[in-house]
Amino acid sequence: MKLMIIIVRDTDSETVTQELVRNEYRITRMASTGGFLRRGNSTLLVGVEDAQVQPVMDLLQRVCCPPDPEHQHRATIFVVDMPYYVKI
Repeated sequence: MKLMIIIVRDTDSETVTQELVRNEYRITRMASTGGFLRRGNSTLLVGVEDAQVQPVMDLLQRVCCPPDPEHQHRATIFVVDMPYYVKI
């Protein structure tokens, strides 16, 4: 399993969250602030099987709006191994 840590702009967070839930991904959403530009972000934690990483990346590419100004990114994504996962 993988843990995807996805940081998106606040302007995209609701759309991204809805699309992930619509595609049956379970997420945890946290408010966060960027260190460089001090803009509002949302950090999404998504646990997925290895084969689901690319479909989530494709979804983000499709759903996130192009940045303005151009030097910003649509999303920042970290994918880390998650050897242990349990729901209590």
